[in-house]
This record gives sequence, C-alpha cells and structure tokens, in this order.
Amino acid sequence: MRPRTLLLTLLLVGGFWFFTSRADWDVSRIMHPVAATGRLWSSPVTARTSGYSSDELNNIDIYRTAHLATVNITSVVLRQGWFNQVYPSPGTGSGFIINEDGQIVTNNHVVNGSSTLSVTLADHKQYKARILGMDSRNDLALIQIAAGRKLPYLHLGASEALQVGQKVLAIGNPFGLEGTLTTGVVSSLGRSLPTEEGRSLEDLIQTDAAINPGNSGGPLLDSHGDVIGINTAIYGGQQTLDGQAGNIGIGFALPINRAKDMLEEYRTRGHISRPVLGVQTVFVEGDLASALGLPTSGVLLIQRIEPGTSAEESGLRGPNRNVIVGNYQLGIGGDAIEAIDGKTVDSQDAIQKALARKRAGDSVELTIHRGGKSQKVTLKLGAAPENL
Repeated sequence: MRPRTLLLTLLLVGGFWFFTSRADWDVSRIMHPVAATGRLWSSPVTARTSGYSSDELNNIDIYRTAHLATVNITSVVLRQGWFNQVYPSPGTGSGFIINEDGQIVTNNHVVNGSSTLSVTLADHKQYKARILGMDSRNDLALIQIAAGRKLPYLHLGASEALQVGQKVLAIGNPFGLEGTLTTGVVSSLGRSLPTEEGRSLEDLIQTDAAINPGNSGGPLLDSHGDVIGINTAIYGGQQTLDGQAGNIGIGFALPINRAKDMLEEYRTRGHISRPVLGVQTVFVEGDLASALGLPTSGVLLIQRIEPGTSAEESGLRGPNRNVIVGNYQLGIGGDAIEAIDGKTVDSQDAIQKALARKRAGDSVELTIHRGGKSQKVTLKLGAAPENL
C-alpha cells in the first residue's frame, strides 16, 4: 500500500474511532439543545401523551349527566326591619330533580318561610315552584315545577351500606356559582348536628367534599352517580368576603334513605306528616332519679299526656302530684320512659331522635317504669296537625 494511501486510511479509522467513542456527548448536544445550551425555547425530545385517568373519566361522566338534574333554588322571605317595615330577603340553595315530572328534593331550610320560590335549571330556564311538603325534623322538603316537558332526573341510591373512605361527589351552587362539582370521600358516619331550633339532626354523613353556602339541598353522589345524601350543612368555617362561612373540609349530608321515607309517604298518602307520641316529658337521672325511686341511669318522666293521642289510648299515665325541685315544679307519680324501641333513653331529645326515623302510623315500643317495675307498651304514632 502506498504511504499516502496508508496515511489517509489511518486518519479515517482514527477519526471514526474518536467520534464513535464520544457518541453520547455528541448526540446529547445534537438531540438535547436545552441541556447543552440552557436555551429555554427548545422543544422537549419526548412529547407528552394526553388523556385522563380512570378516576377523572368517572368524575367527568357523572358530572355530564348529574349536573343536568341539579337545580338552583332562589327563595324570597319577607322579613321585618327595625321600624316594623317589611322587606324581601332573597336566599339561594340547591336541589335535584327526582322524576321527569319535575319533583325536586331539597333542604327544608332552603324553602321554609319563603313567599316565592324560583327554580333555575341547567339550561338557565326559570320556573316558579310550589311546596308539596316539608319534613322539618329531617330538614327535608319536596317541591314541584311545571316545565311542560320531561326533565332529566337523578337515581336515588342507598345509604345504609356506606363505608368511610368511599368516593363521593357533590354538585350545587355554592355562593351562586352554578353547577359546581367537588369531590372527596365519606369521612365519617353517624354524626349528629344541632339545629338553630334546638333540635338535632341524627346519623349524618360527614364528607370532606367541599360544601359551601348555596350547596344546601344539592345531591351527594357515589361513584355510580346515584344520590346517597343531601348536602345540608358545614362545620364552622372561615368567613368569606361577604361574611358567609366557607368550607374547612367538614361537611354534612342527610342520608338519602331519610328522603326516600318521606317520598314514599307522599306517594302513598299525598302528604308529608310529622309523627307525634303525645307526651310531654322531662329527663331525670342520678340523685334526683334515685330520690324519686327511678333508675339512676336516666328516664323520661312523663309530665303530660296529650288528650286524643295514641299515648292516651294506650293507657300511659301522667303525674298525680307535683313537687318543687330547685326553681322548677316537677310532676311525679306517673310513668317514666326507660327505652324506646329497645334503645335506652339518655337525653331530653331521645323521643325526637327515635321519631326522626318514623312516619305517622308507624308503631313504637316503649319500655316504661311503673310502680317500681318495668313493662313494655306498644302504640301507633299519630300525626301532628299540619299547621304545627
């Protein structure tokens, strides 16, 4: 081989070896100009793929159908001012359609006391609404609109088998922001919450799905899109710019089974009633109960039997004499209720808690203390007058 040819061959082989041995360095400079030069305008080498997770797709699918049956409710309440002038005070809440005829479930506190009700659908069409019935014990109400067409509606699920940790979705109109979706989980079950009227709501669902003013009455949905609760209240909350309490991650919803009981009564009887036992009682325990010869764990001592009620018909006995205890007059000598449907009474509102799960016409079993002995009495609950 000629010297010139040999030299040229060596140069070519050496150059090839040099560049291939530094291939990583060279390729990085060619393929990754951002890393090599620090220029921010360069495009990434690998393009990101677009798409949604299965959980996101579930949220999207549920919202697409459920928000069409979630409504905004505007109520106008007449209030009295400082100088006895009457002025209208508007309020807002949410609700959800339960059948194609336009019946809507919401909270009682959303519609109670209103002079006019207006319902706005997802398509922004507005309709006047009328109240079909209210269940103040459970903060529930049933209202009706006449849209003149078949409406989308939600399927009512079941709330007896809920599990802490399962996914839930809330839809409503918080602060007037219509069609808002929030997600979370069931945080706890069986919660109690006092109301402004001095009663309490029992067996509530606690959730961390954001619930704010305006969400009241809206649906709480499971991952199948079924309604398992009615968004009702928030716990505490920070003050917003308009002075309303905001969400801090603790919200409460009424179990849907409570509403299903109300709806079944309306379907079969054409009205919604409030059951009454027909007794007035006072809770006594400890030393006072011992002095009266009653169980010290606590009983509801009957103070009055309402005439014409099932309590009177069943033979329950009221007091036959009075004593002064501190600054109060106490009727004694009558029956004392130890348990209701087998559950020991432990507070003044034990009757109210027991009746919250019943309708007029249902039976209730009382364990009463009479003459130093316990006995059971079964009676049928009556209905309170509609104006009470």
